[in-house]
Formats: sequence, structure tokens, C-alpha cells
Amino acid sequence: MTTGMIGNPVLRVDGRAKVTGAARYAADFNQKNQLYAVIVGATVGLGRVTAIDVASVSRMPGVVAVISHLNAPKLAYGTHKGSIDPAVGERLHVLQDNQVRFFGQPIAVVVAESLDIAERAAAELKVSYSRQQPVIDPKDPKAQQVTPDPRGRVHADRSRGNADAAVASAPVKIDERYDTARENHNPMEPHATIAAWNGNRLTLWSKSQFVVNEQAEIAAIFGIPVQQVQVVCPFIGGAFGTSLRTWPHVTLAAIAARHVGRPVKLVLSRKQMFFTTGHRPRTLQRVALGATSDGKLVSLIQEANGETSRYEQFVEAVTSATNYMVSCPNVSTRYRLSPLDTSTPTYMRGPGEATNMFALECALDELSYKLGIDPIELRRRNEPTVDEETQKPFSSRSLMHCYTEGAERFGWARRDPKPRSMRDGRLLIGYGVASATYPVFYAPANALARLLPSGIVEVEAAASDMGPGTYTSMTQVAAETLGLPMDQVRFRLGYSVYPATPPHGGSMTMASVGSAVRAACIELRRLAEGAAVAAPQSPVFKASVEQLEWKQDRVYRRENAGSGISYREIGNRAGKPIEAQGSSDHDPELPKRYSMHAFGAAFIEVAVDPDVGTIRVRRTVGVYGAGRIINPFLARSQCIGGIVGGIGMALMESTALDPRDGRIVNAHMADYVVPVNLDISNIDVSFVEENDPHVNPLGVKGLGEIAIVGIAPAIANAVYHATGKRIRTLPIRIENMLSH
Repeated sequence: MTTGMIGNPVLRVDGRAKVTGAARYAADFNQKNQLYAVIVGATVGLGRVTAIDVASVSRMPGVVAVISHLNAPKLAYGTHKGSIDPAVGERLHVLQDNQVRFFGQPIAVVVAESLDIAERAAAELKVSYSRQQPVIDPKDPKAQQVTPDPRGRVHADRSRGNADAAVASAPVKIDERYDTARENHNPMEPHATIAAWNGNRLTLWSKSQFVVNEQAEIAAIFGIPVQQVQVVCPFIGGAFGTSLRTWPHVTLAAIAARHVGRPVKLVLSRKQMFFTTGHRPRTLQRVALGATSDGKLVSLIQEANGETSRYEQFVEAVTSATNYMVSCPNVSTRYRLSPLDTSTPTYMRGPGEATNMFALECALDELSYKLGIDPIELRRRNEPTVDEETQKPFSSRSLMHCYTEGAERFGWARRDPKPRSMRDGRLLIGYGVASATYPVFYAPANALARLLPSGIVEVEAAASDMGPGTYTSMTQVAAETLGLPMDQVRFRLGYSVYPATPPHGGSMTMASVGSAVRAACIELRRLAEGAAVAAPQSPVFKASVEQLEWKQDRVYRRENAGSGISYREIGNRAGKPIEAQGSSDHDPELPKRYSMHAFGAAFIEVAVDPDVGTIRVRRTVGVYGAGRIINPFLARSQCIGGIVGGIGMALMESTALDPRDGRIVNAHMADYVVPVNLDISNIDVSFVEENDPHVNPLGVKGLGEIAIVGIAPAIANAVYHATGKRIRTLPIRIENMLSH
């Protein structure tokens, strides 16, 4: 059954709520008799707390409590590792001892009658330390590399053929090193939690991309049954991965609320978000390529070293895409970690792949100039027909189609291949390209569909929406599956009591939750049929399933199309809601038979001022093969967001740490620079038609990550074309341009 909802550029169903202020975010759920909590962070980068002078702060009017390791409850911290948590290591046990592991680590929390009082008291709290020198730079001689534990979900080393020997004997070769900066997420909405206890039951209104994981994590920390914790998060004001995990502030809010016996609100400041809610890890890479004189790759080596904390191993797929992106008989990838005295990194949009493809795609571009071959043509000559690491066929691969369409839309044929050859007045103009890719992730998900007597269908799932349009796209899937107009479907998310779903990240929400919504609606339609044929007054009374036919929102006997019964009539006659559960159904054998990825091509035009070294992105064309597009309007919006993030990664974003104590020196929006409207010019996004029946029941691949993946290398390649200067460090800044 279809109503043509899928594939339409439908406007956001939650748009009015957002622009009128009706949408409620975590910090909006104020409770009666609520107090306010402010975290006190460590002002040393390593050591231990030797004393906390609470006397003067406790006497301040309006201060209710000062909680530290000296008086905090000893928590259970039971075993729990969600799919999003590092598989190796142990999360920070907040306020459980006097150890300081990184600058900004929570060492106390002040609770007061107002936020102003709590902030002033937190600033006045006197803390003494025994200090040690932290190691915060992977290039520090004291930093040591370790091989990731195999439980960490990422292969440390992969190889086929003999890459070292092949590159040594190759007629043409390059061997370069790349450095990508640490980045912080900085969404509009800060992290926030309101905690309220009712006896042994805890409710958390908390910013979370994974409400069922937050529920399970807090239950494990406090040693209480999962059913005694409820997490509420109907809206998220941006996240990009920072709210996937349950960070220490959630635990602190719950500790504080239990300690004072009243609801407590805890909202992180912008500065605090830099310390304790994850970040994209700084990563050092080496790429060596060997090729024949006609551009066929004979060897590819990629090595990466990413930062992590000392107490957990954060791993990401920094070298994974290298193994399937190009055809090459000899490939070697190596991944190591540098444990540092920092907080644990976390997933940030395009995790692993964005870093991976910066080094690989810049190296391929460099090789193309050395060979005198057009960068797109070089990629065509090395386009694989199968995944050469696994020898599986691709479920679909539209990379070259993306390059063909993108080159035409961008006007690549106008490019003069010689560096510094294109100008607009005194400005140097450069064109750059790069490939994009991201895996197709799919995880078990559940949904509930409920037909009300009014004919309205409610659909519920414990998913999240940080901005991509989950409310809208899930409503489209449900409406299309049931044959209903969208205004008869109400999709609800963000409550841990709803059917469990995987994290709202990894570009898996539509594939996983959307498939579960579809399954629940198929089951609801089946139950509605059963109710219709069982009702004596129904036009389809006692009809067999084979005799039934649905047209839009009515079911008929095939031989009597003139009379049928609608969902509303079925629900009304039932007299009570009809409920159906559905789970994402996926053949477990398919991933064993196919290599499943989304692909894309990014085209960038930059203008560089040769006198002062400023770089401006003037045009971007992104073309993507991402399976079935549920809503082109939302999909384009997703890609624009990813492209803007890629511009930030390439030219602006970098978290700077003071080597003396690990303090983040630009933990504010004045010096942590992100793109603003004036930095963004024309962005052209399009999608190639791609029918992939293997990836999931909806045929979707996800768009949240892929759009950021190819942007930074395309910009770096365009900068080289414009100036002849090859910059291998991100972000590319004026000082990089002037020092080359």
C-alpha cells in the first residue's frame, strides 16, 4: 500500500512547535521546588585533591549543599557498556575518590536556591591539590602508543599483499604525514539534566541521543533496577555525537537531587562542555602510495595514531575505509592509540571516516599531480568492482556516478590543472575534489503503532531527534505503510518507556527505527483487517485475507470495491485502541554477503588572497548515493549541515590545550571558531538514484555522516590547486599559508 508519502519533500511536522517555542528541551522541564546545581571542575591537569574548604561557601545565603568525594555516596557503578560506550576501560567514577585525571574533571557540585547563587558559590570554593605534570599531546616524547584491545570493535591492523615491498619498488610514490586537530561539538543546546527522585524512582529530563542507554547506565551507576529510571528527551538542540554517551553531569544531577531531597537542574556552561562531554580526537596519520606511470595503484599504506584517555580506549574507524575505497593489490593499515591525561573522546559527525578520508584523499590528489592525471580520472582508474578486502560485492556503489554528475554540475571541465593558474582579479582560484563514504549501519529497533477510535494512529519509539527531522520522516514512513494522510499519524519519541531503539547516531536511525515503524504499521494493518472481518456490521465481515484489498485508508472486498471500511470506522467499532508491536527485520546473512556503504563526491571552489593568506569557500557541490531518499527536503538539509561542519573542520575548528596543565585555552565561542553565515556561500546538493534492496527493508543508507566526510580533503586539495601549497594539517589557517 502506498500514498506516495515517501520521497516527497514534506515540511517538518514539528516545525511550528520549534519556531513558536512550544518544543520543550531538557532544561525546559522545570519542576516544583527545584534547586540548581553547578559543577566545580579541577584546575590542575593531573594529581589529587588534598583539601576542599567548604565552610565559607556553605554559609552563603541560598547555598543548600556542597557535594564532593568527602560526602558523596559511594555508588554501585555496576557493569554496563552500551553499544556507544568504549568496550575497553572503565568510565569516570565521579566524586568517588580524590584523583584528578584531567583538567576540568568534576570534583564537586554546589546546589543552591538559584543559578546565580550556585555559580557564585562554585567560583568561591577553595580547593587544594597535589599536582603532577599531565601529558596531553600525542607528539610529546612521554606519550606512548598502544595497540587497541581487540574488544574495541576496530581492527588495529589489516593487510593484503606486501605493501612495503610494493611501494619501495613502485615507479611513482608519495609518503606523507597528516595531522587533524582535536575538535569539540559545540551544538546550540548545552548539555542539561533535571533530576527528580520519587522514593527509589528517578526521572531524568536529560539531553540524550540514546535514552534507553542513559536509563540503563544511570540504573547501573546507582545500583537500582532499570525500570526505576525514566529518561525524557523529546527534542535535542543539536548534538553531532556529544550526547550519545551518558556523561558525569547526569550522575551529578541525580546525586544532588537525592542528597537534598528536591529536584535539581544542572546545565553545563559552554566552557564546561569542552572538558567532560567528549570530542573528536586529534589524530596523526601517514599515507604512502605507490603507482605505475599510468596511474594504477600498486601499494597503499595508511597508519593512524589517535588520542584517548588513560581510563578508557576510544576507538574509531580511522583506517577502515582505506581497505575498500580503491582497487589496490597491496594494502596495509595500522591503527594505534595514545593514552593521554585528557577526558575520553567520543564520536563526532563522520567519526573515523572524516579523519580517514582527509589523509587518503589528499594523498590521492597529490599523486594525481605527480602523475599529471586528472584527480577524477585517477580515481576512475582505481575504482574497484568488489570490496577487495572481503571479496564481497558491494550492495550498491555509485561513486563514479556521483563524480560524473558532480563534475557536470560543478563545471569541472573549466579547471586549468596547473596550480596558481586560475584567478579572479587578484584572488587565486582553486578547484578540489574528494570522495566520501560511510558504512550502512543497522541495529535492532522496536516500535509501537496504535489505532485510536478516532482513526488517528499513534506511533511510538524511544528514538531521538537532534535536528535531522526524525518526527517528519517517521511520520512519512508510517503514513505510507498504512495508506493514511500524514495528519492522521502522530509520531512520538524521546521517552525511555517507549519501545527500545539504537542510538540516534551513526546514520542508522532511518534504517533501524524506520524499518521498525514500518513493521509495526504492517502488523497494525493486519490487526485492523482482523477487527474489520470480525465485526458483524462490517462490509468485509467474515472475508478471508485473500479477498481483501486496501485502497488508501479503506479496506474492501476485491469483488465489491464500492463498499469498504476505513481505519476510523474500524477503530470506532473496536471501542478501544488497537496496538501492534514491530521490530526491524533484517536478514543476518545479508551483511555476510555484501559490502554495504554510502558513497559521494565533493567538489569545492576556493578563493585565496595571496597577500594575507585568507581562504574562502566560494562554491560547494555534493553528490551522494545514499539509497532511497525518504524526504529530499530533509536530506538536503542534512547534507548542508555536514558540508558546513566540513568547512569548519578544514579551516577553523581546533581545540587548543595548554601543555603546562591541560587547560583548554579556547573553551569559549570567541576563540573556538566555527563557520557562520558569512563563511558559507552557494551549496548545491543532489542525490543519484540508487535502488539497494539489500541494506534494509526501506532501502536507505543514511545521510547524517557522509556529507562531512569528503569536505575537508576537497578544500585542502582546492587550496593546493589555487596556491601550489600542500597543507597536510587541519585546520588550514592563515599562518599555514604564510609560512609555506
